[in-house]
This record gives sequence, C-alpha cells and structure tokens, in this order.
Amino acid sequence: MPVRKVLLAEPRGFCAGVEMAIKALAWMVRLFPAPVYCFHEIVHNRLIVERFEDLGVIFVDDIDDVPPGAPLMLSAHGSAPQIVAAAQSKERFVVNAVCPLVTKVHHEARVRAEKGYTILYVGHAGHDEAVGTLAVAPDAIRLVEHDTDLHRALASVDDPEKVALLAQTTLALHDWEGLATEARDRFPHLWTATRNDLCFATTNRQSALSAIAVQADAVVVIGSANSSNTIALAKVATAAGCVNVLRIDGPAELDLTALDGASVVGVTAGASAPEDVVQAVIAKLAPTDGVELVHVTDEDEYFPPPRELRELIPADDRTISAAEVLADLVRASE
Repeated sequence: MPVRKVLLAEPRGFCAGVEMAIKALAWMVRLFPAPVYCFHEIVHNRLIVERFEDLGVIFVDDIDDVPPGAPLMLSAHGSAPQIVAAAQSKERFVVNAVCPLVTKVHHEARVRAEKGYTILYVGHAGHDEAVGTLAVAPDAIRLVEHDTDLHRALASVDDPEKVALLAQTTLALHDWEGLATEARDRFPHLWTATRNDLCFATTNRQSALSAIAVQADAVVVIGSANSSNTIALAKVATAAGCVNVLRIDGPAELDLTALDGASVVGVTAGASAPEDVVQAVIAKLAPTDGVELVHVTDEDEYFPPPRELRELIPADDRTISAAEVLADLVRASE
C-alpha cells in the first residue's frame, strides 16, 4: 500500500548551534590550505561528516594527532578544559565551535563547583557533550543517567542545601523531568538554572514531533545513531503512541517494506540532519496526496561565528545558511 500523506514537522533539522558550527568549519576549509583538522565530529551526523571529509577535513579523537601549526576546530558539543588548552598549544590556529548553550552549562558547572555545590548532571555517559561538561568540575559533578545513578548520587551529598541540577542540552524532556522531580523532592533548596538547560531547538523539535506522532501510522526520524537529540526524537514518537518508528541517516536506509500498511507517515529530522536529506526521504516516500506541514513554532535564533573567525569572514554571515555555504563549497571543489 503506497504512502498517502506525509506529515512534516516544523521545526526540524539544523538548529542555530549546528548552523554556526557547520558554517564555521566551511569557512575554515575556504581560508586554509588542506588539511583542516577537527577534534571529534563537528556535529553528530554521518552524512555531514562525510561531506567535510570529501573536502579534506580530518577528524581526530586525539589532539596529538594534529600537527603543530595546523588549523584546528573544536566541535559544537564542547570540549574539556584540558583539551582546549592542549589544542591551543604548538602554535595551532584554533577555532572553538562550541554551542553557546553548552558554554552556558559549562559556566553553571564551574560557578556552582566554586561555591561548594554537589552537581547532579543528567546526561548520557560517553557522549561528547557530557564528557566535556564532566571535565569542567570533575570532583563536584555526579553523572546521572538512570534512576539508580540518581539514588547513588543522592546518597553521596554532604550538604543538602548545596545541591545543583544540570543537564545535557540534547536530552528528551521526559528523560529529564522524572529525575529532576525526584531531586527536587529530596532537596527543597535544589539549585537549577532560571531557564532549564535543555536546548530550545531540541524541545521545539520534540513538540513538533509529538503533534504529528499521534496522527501518523508510522514516523521516520532522520539523523545519525550517535546523535542524542535524534534518538530522543525516536523516543518521543514511541512515547506518543506510534508503534512504527524508523530512525535513518538518509533515503538509502529507508526500507519502504517496513512501512507497509502506513497510509500517513510523519517525518522529522534531528538538529544536525540536513534539509536536502529530508527532501530526498520524502521523494522516496512519494506520498500520493502530498505533504502537510505541521507547524508548532518559529525559530529565529542566530549564533554568530566563533570569535576567532569574525574578522575573517563576510559581515553578512547571518543571511547565509549553513546549507548554502556547504553546497557552494562542494560545488567549488568539483
């Protein structure tokens, strides 16, 4: 049975932090002779990483693999203080493309630790963002991934009036709320940021998906398996009651037989998934009655380029999208 209609989530795809990071790395490819290095994946999207690799970018997991004097970018997920220091040694030109929202969490962790707080950090073990944040105040932060972690962390608190709660920005809201509620119940004086740490773009994408998941026979979430916000979207669709949820990198992974019997298919994309891939997936779905946009909110957030690049790139950066910059760079290399 063919797909009759696609419900397309809005917003979806690139967030402001991803826009900033992709444009920054693209500018570096233009400004410096190859190779340009990047510590960890610039964003957690396999197709984006492969496009940059085709342009001569070398992704490394060890700063020592970057030659002295080489141009180096630090990924959008944020890096440990010691990594930043090591990157800036040996006369390298270093651009830190950390998302400002992650920088905010690092600042909160540093300040609370200096004030003697025990910090409960809700996040995923091994995720680049969590690794970087934990390294900001390793003696004060306790990683909380599951209920059992929370119970262990709560038992290690020395001063119940000095407990803070922080979170990985890309979490699903339901991954955070239950743990936050339990921590608040245990510690009435619990410190949290005035505005919670969850990325507004991640939350917006989850809200848009919730609106379509209840109407769809199946949901396709576009994004890579190591993308925390993409996996969170798949969880949101399942929690909304959709029993057929597919997570794919792109159209090549879309098995149409897995959608047999699905008349209405919801489509969304994680915050690091490119829009051209979304459109390619929709083309493969080939809905007979077309695409219905399900709009939840507008996003007009803009993050300026990393300060190290601001005097080297065009002043109209805000008017140019990451997709345009990357596409122009790919065409120029052909």
